[in-house]
Amino acid sequence: MQKIKAEDSLRVDYNTTIEKRNYEANFKEKYTSDRYNYESETNPNGWFSRLKKWFTDLINDLFKLNDDIEAEQLVTIISRVIYLLIFLFVIYIIVKAILNKEGNWIFGRYSDKKALNIHDVEANLHTTDFEKLIAQAYNDKNYRLAVRYYYLWLLKELSDGEHIHYDAEKTNSDYINEIDDKTLKSKFSYSSYLYNYIWYGEFPIEEAAYKNAAVRFETLIKSVKK
Repeated sequence: MQKIKAEDSLRVDYNTTIEKRNYEANFKEKYTSDRYNYESETNPNGWFSRLKKWFTDLINDLFKLNDDIEAEQLVTIISRVIYLLIFLFVIYIIVKAILNKEGNWIFGRYSDKKALNIHDVEANLHTTDFEKLIAQAYNDKNYRLAVRYYYLWLLKELSDGEHIHYDAEKTNSDYINEIDDKTLKSKFSYSSYLYNYIWYGEFPIEEAAYKNAAVRFETLIKSVKK
């Protein structure tokens, strides 16, 4: 039997010139996208992954993109903008809650913003200069607040005249029941109605209406002070 002599079949080329090839300086950046991420997801079928995939497909179709990578990048940008808006909205709600005055948002009714320290006025009723406060509110065209001061001034005079026993926690009805004089009771009842209608009303009060109310309060205050 003839034996076949094994020879090396690899041919060595000594004539071709070998060129040295160099990598581009930023070649790694081409392989950082999700397309070259070969790590498997822990839960590829999770609801968030499905939502992200649906949103990516939507963006892809909406903007007529031909590359899923571009769509994913756009989805990432949109998501970050949404997160930022949510964060700013939460901060806005917190600030409103902190700056809340008298049960209303600080961005609410004008009179509540101008009532800088109404609780201090109520606590120091007998030492408050109501004429000065009323003049300031009138100059600011804050007629509702001016009526509020008129009402507190009336309570002060009624308390000084021993017609009522002032207490910031009492209601108008409590004061009406304390007044013995029927004429005074009737006038105070109407003044209380004006106060409630103007102060707690959800509408602006014009200067003419304010002046009519101011005359009634001043007349009653003067009669109580006699």
